[in-house]
Amino acid sequence: MARLIVISNRVSVPKAAGAAGAQGGLAVALNSALREHGGIWFGWSGQETEEFTGHLDMQRNNGVTTATIDLEPQDIEEYYNGYANRTLWPLFHYRIDLTEYDRNFGEGYERVNERFADSVLPLIENEDLVWVHDYHLLPLGSLLRQKGVKNRMGLFLHTPWPPTRLLVSLPFHERLVASMLEFDVIGFQTPEWLESFLHYVQKEMGLTVNPDNSIDYEGRKVIARAFPIGIDFEEFVTAAASDEARQAHDRLKESVRGRKILIGVDRLDYSKGLGERFEAFARFLADNPDQAARAVLLQIAPPSREDVTSYQMIREDLERKTGHINGAHADVAFVPIRYVNQGFPRDELAGFYRAAAIGLVTPLRDGMNLVAKEYIAAQDPEDPGVLILSQFAGAAHQLKDALLVNPHSIEHVSETIKQALEMPLAERKERHARLFASVREQDVRRWREEFVEALFGRVDSGESSALPLPIPAQTASIPQDEAAT
Repeated sequence: MARLIVISNRVSVPKAAGAAGAQGGLAVALNSALREHGGIWFGWSGQETEEFTGHLDMQRNNGVTTATIDLEPQDIEEYYNGYANRTLWPLFHYRIDLTEYDRNFGEGYERVNERFADSVLPLIENEDLVWVHDYHLLPLGSLLRQKGVKNRMGLFLHTPWPPTRLLVSLPFHERLVASMLEFDVIGFQTPEWLESFLHYVQKEMGLTVNPDNSIDYEGRKVIARAFPIGIDFEEFVTAAASDEARQAHDRLKESVRGRKILIGVDRLDYSKGLGERFEAFARFLADNPDQAARAVLLQIAPPSREDVTSYQMIREDLERKTGHINGAHADVAFVPIRYVNQGFPRDELAGFYRAAAIGLVTPLRDGMNLVAKEYIAAQDPEDPGVLILSQFAGAAHQLKDALLVNPHSIEHVSETIKQALEMPLAERKERHARLFASVREQDVRRWREEFVEALFGRVDSGESSALPLPIPAQTASIPQDEAAT
């Protein structure tokens, strides 16, 4: 039986028996796949070393083998803080204004991918399936091919894929995409991101895209498909029914003294639209003085990438906005925004979601957004809350019974908050029932099984899409700038 070699930037070591609920849904799914197929999860340990040696730290926990390497400080700065998070991340989220093109970043990205390839190579056996994750490791398939790996390999991208006109602003963009085409399967979260990728390879590289969305490349057919990722539905529903969740629910409800709770849970990232969200809530408070004292926004925003300047600026901006809004609308016994810079265990989060009348999920651009799905899974079906969801989140493709909003329109979001708070129980229950069914059916296990089946070559490349995707007309490409990398 073929083993599975999972490769990602970071590795989530499985928890001891009985503690799996502390892990994220993706980690649970990948650990489950590794237990089923056998194999290894390889990646960076998150630790620094003065000099890279390629030493592998091998561990086996709860039936899963992990292998990690340490990286040099220069590697972390150029590959992770640099090219991954200051070049690819903003570009893939359509923020070309924040995208930095620096030759050292590009060199560090290629160097670390080479180190990943050299380190994982001895672990790969002839029949293994190789599954690479995300934008940190786009060239890895090509590097492994150069080192003689003939195994079936797949790449899954957890972020959006940008339109061609934005992607061609990336120096050496064609070389990067050509390296991706060395994978046998390339997976995207939604048909929109898939469509953008197919448009690029057809228009910029002159490749043939077949009716089943496979790509003819150097005598091979590369499978490109949308594999919508979900949550670990059963695990999250169980977490929402736990004692810890009930206690968190009761504690939050008691603290607001009968007010309606709006909840947002996001990493502190400019793609999440938190500044716009706060402004929309402030507009709601100003436009609806009769309801202003009866609504509380709880925004949970754990810090991320604190070494990157743009993230420090986001935190400062949100702190200023929180102070301004609370100063304008608070009284001695009430503040309208509770802004919390820390994370919480999944059981507690499930309790907070269940206590909230509105799930406010309004990213400016998001590959999927699993918070939206967690919010739905945590609700009481007899008295469910309302999900307000950005039309620019990948989840909007599946969760059409949410209240979809344009997060750039402060007025639209403000008016939708009012609509959600006034929505009759019967409509809330109808919408929730359909959303709940979608989240249950398209869970993380289905995502994992469909991708692995495609990697085995057992599933036709077009099966997950009812119809072939059209290649839309786009305007002429921006000329490539070779001056930076």
